[in-house]
Amino acid sequence: MVKYFRFSLYAFPVLLLLLVVLIVFNAMAYVPLISLLAAVCLALGLSQIKKLKMYQYTAWIIVAIVLGMFYPSMLLDVPIINSNGKALNLLIVQLVMFGMGTQMSISYFKHIRKMKKAVIVGLLCQFSIMPLVGFLLTRIVSFEPEIAAGVILIGCCASGLASNVMAYLAGANLELSITLTAVATLLAPIMTPLLMSQLVGTDVNINFSDMFFNIIKIVVVPIGAALLFDYYKMGSARVRKTIRRLGIFILSYLFLFFTITYGFDKEMNASYMKYLGLFHYLCGAIIFGLLFYFLSKKIKKIVLWMPYVSMGGIIYFTAITISQSRDYLMQIGLLLLVVAMIHNMLGYFFGYGLSRLAGLSIKDSRTIALEVGMQNGGMAFGLAGALNKLATLGLAAAVFSPWMNISGSLLANYWKRTRDRN
Repeated sequence: MVKYFRFSLYAFPVLLLLLVVLIVFNAMAYVPLISLLAAVCLALGLSQIKKLKMYQYTAWIIVAIVLGMFYPSMLLDVPIINSNGKALNLLIVQLVMFGMGTQMSISYFKHIRKMKKAVIVGLLCQFSIMPLVGFLLTRIVSFEPEIAAGVILIGCCASGLASNVMAYLAGANLELSITLTAVATLLAPIMTPLLMSQLVGTDVNINFSDMFFNIIKIVVVPIGAALLFDYYKMGSARVRKTIRRLGIFILSYLFLFFTITYGFDKEMNASYMKYLGLFHYLCGAIIFGLLFYFLSKKIKKIVLWMPYVSMGGIIYFTAITISQSRDYLMQIGLLLLVVAMIHNMLGYFFGYGLSRLAGLSIKDSRTIALEVGMQNGGMAFGLAGALNKLATLGLAAAVFSPWMNISGSLLANYWKRTRDRN
């Protein structure tokens, strides 16, 4: 397998040169295929360069972008995507969030008291800088309402696990980074819809209640399942016994409920069904957390695989979003990339600057800068998918995510070098 990856590394510059020749001689019919092959070779070849391995995930996102731009029908015409797109999107985003959640632990929340000031400053920066910068950018640059709302949406989301990786690479305060990500994620069901409802204009209908329920389903439920898995794994025999009994009780309840109410659900009050459905999602999270624990006992490496499942889900959403919004990208892609770059860089700048003004250390300020500048693209994709607006609301996330990983890696490595010199 390694020799094929090395071949890909050597093939990439050849394909890149061929691509330039084709464009120069206007042989555009072959450009899509060569572009896709070049992107795949780059993604595979980066695994052979130690210093560039961290960019491999970003390279696969580039593959998704190329695939979506040049071969949209290849993705959109797949029967399961075409007929069950919304349900499939919900399932995949829940797997993405569960995969992220398996890298968290309940013990992270114990650090809040010890780092109280840094956590408060970090959260205030997280839910003020990026939403306001996104809002101002959409007032300066004229986008269609739903695309502008997508720029604000990526700013209103919590930070993702990518910021934890960059904090580790930068030699920043990893403990603070993980704590901020965990707390911001749990605050997202309130803060994200609240900010969106205040910042997005009347041209786009943002319903606080609907967004709240969607974030619970796509973020809190799967991450809660992952935290339950961690709690069960680390808990005492008594704790495990109690959770097992709870799982059996919930399974019995769900079986009886769906058996008794089968065929009558359409006659029930819609508002009542919304709350009841949310309760059933939470019940399902408990069952899934328990099942994943027993599965992890059988397949030891499954926990190590989950981050790759999350990455695969983000790559999938990027490809689908680009496929659906290809026409928009042809018109505003470059401008949207510039806006994403400014949004991201101002997040780093103000996150660091305001933290220093608040009296935090350089190490903690760098951590908060990364937390603020790097948003949870999976959450943005999930919300856009839940509203069935991936092509518009999800477009900013598709552009922001690859740039965020590139800029975060560059900044983290720069800070690591300056730390090492000191």
